[in-house]
Amino acid sequence: MVNDIVKDLEGSVAKAHESLKRELAKVRTGRANLALLDGVRVDYYGTPTPLNQVASLSTPDARLIMIKPWEKKLIPAIEDSIRKGELGVNPNSDGEVVRIPIPSLTEERRRELTKVIKRMGEDARVAIRNQRRDANELLKEYQASGDITEDDHQKGQKLVQGVIDKGIEKVDDLVGKKEAEIMEV
Repeated sequence: MVNDIVKDLEGSVAKAHESLKRELAKVRTGRANLALLDGVRVDYYGTPTPLNQVASLSTPDARLIMIKPWEKKLIPAIEDSIRKGELGVNPNSDGEVVRIPIPSLTEERRRELTKVIKRMGEDARVAIRNQRRDANELLKEYQASGDITEDDHQKGQKLVQGVIDKGIEKVDDLVGKKEAEIMEV
């Protein structure tokens, strides 16, 4: 029983880490990153379609994203979707491809982004702590119903705390790396 609870907790913590990684990937650094366009949907024959399903995406250099649509008539729709996405970038096209120059970040903007990243990290920590609360409540319920002994309950709490400590440490590591990446000039 205790091992099942710990295993479920480890899975939940891993999901929290993946969610944080996805959120951090959306934060723009000074470099071109295709993850910036993950949330962009293009109107493709009346259906909102992910950008990577209607065009090939590439980063020919560190400050440029290039989008080559499979159908040239999609270029205006792609440009419009990127502008509506409020990504802080301005797409340009030449009739063949859409180019998105990535402007360098100012010192002030870097500091704002680090605050955003810290908030994301804190949200992930809160989610992980909530998982700890749920796991401990489950252990209490099992002890109250007689399914596990008091010793197993204590052992389970220690195992749960160990998983939570490792999970929060990994969140801190992810946030620290992203901060360093943003503050890098």
